[in-house]
Amino acid sequence: MDFISILISMASMGGLGIIFSVGLSIANKKLYVKEDPRIARISVELPGANCGGCGLPGCNSFAENVANATIGIDGCPVSTEDAVSEIATIMGIEAISGEKKIARVLCRGGNEETAKKAVYQGIQSCTATMLSGGGEKLCNYGCLGFGECVESCPFNAIVMTENGLPEVNKDKCTGCGKCADVCPRDIIEIHPISNKLFVLCKNHDAPKVARTVCTKACIGCQICVRAVDEGAMFMDNHLAKIDYSVFGKHPELPTEKCSTKGLVIIEHSPQQTERLSA
Repeated sequence: MDFISILISMASMGGLGIIFSVGLSIANKKLYVKEDPRIARISVELPGANCGGCGLPGCNSFAENVANATIGIDGCPVSTEDAVSEIATIMGIEAISGEKKIARVLCRGGNEETAKKAVYQGIQSCTATMLSGGGEKLCNYGCLGFGECVESCPFNAIVMTENGLPEVNKDKCTGCGKCADVCPRDIIEIHPISNKLFVLCKNHDAPKVARTVCTKACIGCQICVRAVDEGAMFMDNHLAKIDYSVFGKHPELPTEKCSTKGLVIIEHSPQQTERLSA
């Protein structure tokens, strides 16, 4: 190849490079989507846990949706009131103060309270135990005791007690719902902190069976149901349940009549310390 051919080739390649560069530059200007600067500012106010409690993949996705007005500024269950207020200022709207929510473990059937049917030696997880016969306890509705809820909590708000039951730290819990999502027995529920009365049991066995499997089980006596206004509590297949929309937030109930101490009132002081009344 002579020198002239080389120059022609170089000129051709250079010309094509210039044409492509100009084309890409024009396309970049025409197709560029400018990011809303509010997204970065909102992200700074979020906890950064990416827990998914808002129903979105992560905090950045939540910030984008807030900026696009497709989700409310209070949609993050983990955000503090101060953070919500700051986000409201960024969005130019009035802040909404939401009620704190917290995870509640609706089971008191630990290792000491429940009868055993076998010794479980399989994979040490609640899901694996559920799939392989339901673990050691005779109760088919209670806590399995292997702590998947503990592992799932991004805020270290749950620990397993020596009695084999999860315990929620009310100060650390944000109500994100991760623990409730992973529990194969559905014994963890997310409640507004103003809900005081709880039936700490999920057992639907007939009374005679319930008595034999757990000393803390609801035995379906209906004393609590008869003690409140009609509709405030009801029976669901031998298990007493509460309709919070009817019962209200400040119940007055003689819980001492519950023979298994499964019906409790959780009191809150202004510092949100808690006390169980049974």
